[in-house]
Amino acid sequence: MNVRRSAAVLAAVAVIGAAAPAAADPSPSPSQALPSALYGDADPKYDGVWRQSLALLAQDTAGVKPAAKSVQWLVRQQCADGGFASYRPDPATACDARTPLDTNATSAAVQALTALGGHDDVTGKAVGWLKSVQNKDGGWGYAPGGASDTNSTSVVIGALAAAGEEPGRVEKGGKSPYDALLKLALPCDGDGAGAFAFQPDKKGDLAANADATAAGVLGALGHGMVVKPGKKAGKTSGPACAEPRTPERAAANGAAYLTSALGRDDDHLMSALAGAEPQPDYGNTADAVVALAARGDSQQAQRSVRWLAKNSATWAARSGPAAYAQLIFAAHATGTDPRDFGGADLVKQLNATGPAPQAAAKSGEKAAEEDKDSDSVFGVWWYVGVCLVAGIGIGFLFTGRRKRQP
Repeated sequence: MNVRRSAAVLAAVAVIGAAAPAAADPSPSPSQALPSALYGDADPKYDGVWRQSLALLAQDTAGVKPAAKSVQWLVRQQCADGGFASYRPDPATACDARTPLDTNATSAAVQALTALGGHDDVTGKAVGWLKSVQNKDGGWGYAPGGASDTNSTSVVIGALAAAGEEPGRVEKGGKSPYDALLKLALPCDGDGAGAFAFQPDKKGDLAANADATAAGVLGALGHGMVVKPGKKAGKTSGPACAEPRTPERAAANGAAYLTSALGRDDDHLMSALAGAEPQPDYGNTADAVVALAARGDSQQAQRSVRWLAKNSATWAARSGPAAYAQLIFAAHATGTDPRDFGGADLVKQLNATGPAPQAAAKSGEKAAEEDKDSDSVFGVWWYVGVCLVAGIGIGFLFTGRRKRQP
């Protein structure tokens, strides 16, 4: 999902609601030596664990065995209590009360390490930590104690499901994650009917948010970032909306909202900052494809993934590992070949942003080791996207969504 998280952006959103991103160079200073096991070459302070997790999960989804040192780097990012921060430059230093633990990073790590296998001790501790910081309404915020939001709650649901838990049975005060999501689903009257909000505003009102809706559909269905293709092929969400009294109904409403939003702009979503011209939102479009495919709404999902195949290459190259991962998830969910995505090999491009993987199975060919070890610039889309999640209704994904709450 496009749960693109940045601690700095979260803090800004918590204070002023919808802040424009500050101009900043996303690249690390010459004095900062990035770990050789890390994917991407942008400053990992706010997204290191997130982008590493997505990269490893996408490689596994595409049949690639990641470099052992990259997996070990992710494992070593875990704190003793089971949680993960966005990035710890020195894993040898123990976490303390000042370490900013992060439900999104923790959930992404759980999904990646569960898929890779062999890390039950790590994922078990992480799930235990997630349960310990569940809010009384059944949901989660980005940081422990933060107000529940659709994106964070949904990515935690994905982690719970991946780890073999039944999300509906994970309760706090008698409330489950699904109860929290239903409170964030818009009714069928008024603007944004059927969508999910990121969070209520200061007055308690809900505003439709395309990124949160993609996340909410996945969460309400109990899915993580990786969705198997071929479910209920041919189905499409119509405009009908019914009161979201169950997770399934809320997911159906959200899927109909996404189908309508995608159809308005040539099969993709749009985003814009205040004072800026609207522009295509590639990350959230990819997340919407996964959400629709998870529900079996394949007609719009197929149209939108074809649009991504034609138009997303420049964005992905500029944005880096998490972007390539989002596109691989969208391709996988729709049965599209990620190694021939509009003529591009997404798997090869992702592999090139980090250490050479151990092996890659390519369309039935003999497994071969990738030998590229260069990084692509991750870019600032992740930072910008999350500002949009809470600020103007578009963020994500299961990313770039993807801003820390104090």
